[in-house]
Amino acid sequence: MTDAAPIANPTGKSGRSKPPAARQRRTLFWAVPLLLLPLPLFLDQYKQYVANLILVYVPVAVGFNIVIGNLGLLAFSNVAFFGIGAYASGVLALKLGWPWWTTILPAGLMGALAGCTASVPALRGVRLFYLAIMTLAFGELLRWVYIRWVPVTGGSFGMSVPQPSVLGWTLSTEGQKFYVFLVLAVLAVVLTDRILRSRFGRAFMAIKDNELAAAAMGIPTDRYILLAFAWSGFVVGIGGSMYAALVGHVTPVAFDLTELILEFAVVMVGGLGSLVGSVVGAAVITAAPEFFRGLPGAQELLFGVLIVLVILFLPRGLASLLARLHPIFVDRHYRD
Repeated sequence: MTDAAPIANPTGKSGRSKPPAARQRRTLFWAVPLLLLPLPLFLDQYKQYVANLILVYVPVAVGFNIVIGNLGLLAFSNVAFFGIGAYASGVLALKLGWPWWTTILPAGLMGALAGCTASVPALRGVRLFYLAIMTLAFGELLRWVYIRWVPVTGGSFGMSVPQPSVLGWTLSTEGQKFYVFLVLAVLAVVLTDRILRSRFGRAFMAIKDNELAAAAMGIPTDRYILLAFAWSGFVVGIGGSMYAALVGHVTPVAFDLTELILEFAVVMVGGLGSLVGSVVGAAVITAAPEFFRGLPGAQELLFGVLIVLVILFLPRGLASLLARLHPIFVDRHYRD
């Protein structure tokens, strides 16, 4: 019997071609930002502000999801990264006169430094609710610093952030901010996707599945835990810089427990460990209450009911509902 002839490659190129679902997913990913480009033409200033706020919470949710979704550690230090990014950007712009766009990277680096600090309990073997309490205390400690360090942060009254600018172009309208925020949000998702598709992301999943088994297989778990916290802090710190530019005034009350609950709700409603869920959760949690702004108390009621319904009927979040509708939304970086 002779061997079967190899199947010819019509492209003449070696290697495997990408599956159709992967090509469709990439096409959809880039199509969404392109479709959003005309959005400022149809929104008034307030609605555009809400759209910008959604973009702010995209990197915030992405960073939060890395630690609690992909790494599987119950850490509540996200609001600390968010606050330190906002204050770093505000201080550099107000006190040192830096243009806002030059403060974005330092804000991310300060968030990464805070992430390394917040990872210390996890590196010492603290897990579950003990880790949650310790990281929550870290955020409250930073908020205490914001209040007490009056010469730098402005204390309880906060600090005004100068009008943002990019390469000499002043972002005087919400529509102008939208395009810059859209680029930053897309970069946060793309870079995080690259990390999760690499050996780092596979190590995160291995640690989440069984940390002891991952260590026995030779994976330096401490190194990857530190990396996850640092990248989470970096991405969320950039979100904090965007927030400072959006609101124009940074106060300690903006980074309290209520903010932490909001960010946790974004991740839970969107979907744990899902990049798609991070984007969907940011959009739903930020925009949905605006439909009930004229009804006193309805926003809080909607907020609570939505969280309860999602936890009961969609424990994987709204991202799992999208995955049922079409395989293009199936997340490749999450495993139960």
